[in-house]
Amino acid sequence: MKTPLLGLLMAAPLSAPAFAQDTADTTETRYVQVNGDRIAYRRIGSGSPIVLANRMRGTLDTWDPLFLDTLARHHTVITFDYPGAGYSSGALPDDLGKVAQFVDRFATAIKLDKFAMAGWSWGGFTTQTLLLDKPERVTHAVLIGTNPPGPGQIPIQQVFIERALKAVNDLADEEVLFFDPSSEFSRRMANESRDRIYARPDVVSKIPHSMDMIQTYLKAAEAFGQDSTGRRAKLTQTRTPILVISGDRDTSTAGQNWFPLISQMRNAQFVFYPESGHGPQHQYPELSAQYITDFIARTNK
Repeated sequence: MKTPLLGLLMAAPLSAPAFAQDTADTTETRYVQVNGDRIAYRRIGSGSPIVLANRMRGTLDTWDPLFLDTLARHHTVITFDYPGAGYSSGALPDDLGKVAQFVDRFATAIKLDKFAMAGWSWGGFTTQTLLLDKPERVTHAVLIGTNPPGPGQIPIQQVFIERALKAVNDLADEEVLFFDPSSEFSRRMANESRDRIYARPDVVSKIPHSMDMIQTYLKAAEAFGQDSTGRRAKLTQTRTPILVISGDRDTSTAGQNWFPLISQMRNAQFVFYPESGHGPQHQYPELSAQYITDFIARTNK
């Protein structure tokens, strides 16, 4: 797929990528103490830092390695597990203000001052919350397969909920959850992405599956949608550069829910992929990483 923006990306005078010894598949899992919990994280690449906040039930292992490795050509890419998820100890907060506070303290613990942040789905809620609660921390916000604060016009669909609550998801589930099952191309990309992710052994055992944990995610997401703290209004006032990446057929956090804010947000850009669902960066891993890299390079203050 060629787009005008992709042509700009290919022609953009980006600095030469630094050689990175580690890849997403080979880098070690590191640990740091945050709020008394042992928090797992990984770091690859070099350059300005970008911290990635994961989706509901996502772990260090469930990011597409090709997306991470492409992003790491120009950035230090840092992924982490929330408290109580994946390789981390502790308990996940049921309030996104507290989750954002955790990310803030995690960044301090690994000696980050300012950084770009990308969030996928529930991680997009986390990213927006940190951006608005601690604006001095986040230089750029990349919001992937997620929605803004406040109620959306298009709610989550039942077909997504049915698959999302299963303890273990197979390829057919992931086609519905993160891709567009009606598209042959999207189904093929789902298979390729899953193969890359599951090349790492024992991915499934670290994925949160208890109903208590799932309810914690859902409670935090529900409060984000109710927006009693007025973050939606604050989002329209921030001048921090924001990039929204959405699939046009997302059955969870429909990208169309951003439409009412497009003319109100002061420094936001929007990318919509065709025949794509809730995991657009996994269907288009290299293109998404290129968009993010170019966005950060061109909007540096």
